[in-house]
Amino acid sequence: MNQSLFLAFSLTLLAGLSTGIGSCIAFLCRQTNRKFLSVALGFSAGVMIYVSMIEIFSKAREYLLPQLGDRLGNWVTVISFFGGMLLIALIDRLIPSEENPHEVKSMEQTSSDMPHPNRLMRMGLFTALAIAIHNFPEGLATFVSALQEPSVAIPIVVAIAIHNIPEGIAVSVPIYQATGSRYRAFGYSFLSGLSEPVGALLGWLLLRPIMNPTVFGILFAGVAGIMVFISFDELLPAAREYGEHHLSIYGLISGMAVMAVSLLLFL
Repeated sequence: MNQSLFLAFSLTLLAGLSTGIGSCIAFLCRQTNRKFLSVALGFSAGVMIYVSMIEIFSKAREYLLPQLGDRLGNWVTVISFFGGMLLIALIDRLIPSEENPHEVKSMEQTSSDMPHPNRLMRMGLFTALAIAIHNFPEGLATFVSALQEPSVAIPIVVAIAIHNIPEGIAVSVPIYQATGSRYRAFGYSFLSGLSEPVGALLGWLLLRPIMNPTVFGILFAGVAGIMVFISFDELLPAAREYGEHHLSIYGLISGMAVMAVSLLLFL
């Protein structure tokens, strides 16, 4: 069990700290590779949608039906699924659109027509805070998946890491423009990603005393809802914004196909 906890926490940490990759890209590249980012974000959405609907939702039913019976178990699975969507939607509603990590911007948009440095610093700090709040349920979702199904969690970690990269750009660029310090910009971006493993750890500590198959099933269904909402609300719109419509769809289908094959290999 300790080894499983360590693996789950390590994978969650890896996913969260990919915001630092976004910072590095922002400093090394003058322009966003929009086509690549469009395909990558679409790919990430495809992975998360497929694994949520095909694998995680089914696992939730497997936990809940033996405990609650067919009728009640199915109802609880569906309610938990949409409950996960409601949770992440409420978090989004509480975050102003200017700082919302779902309102993805390219490096060109972030660095052009720069306002006063104090306002830029505020923008970067609020974006970091918004990402930190938003990443709490993501961290718990990754952790729970990794704890129960490591083979399923690894593609999820890759997908979340891809979608955290633009968030790192959104934090680091305004702070760098305000301070001229790459170290401070990278540091704030890096710290915003730490909320993912922190969310996983706090969630696990709170839920550990009551953890049983029913709670695991509810969590799994909620995780599926969270990831489907993120895919439709954030990843696909961002993928279309960064590139052509067809590129995001190609990425989406590729992500689904890769996820399907990876699941078949573990049968």
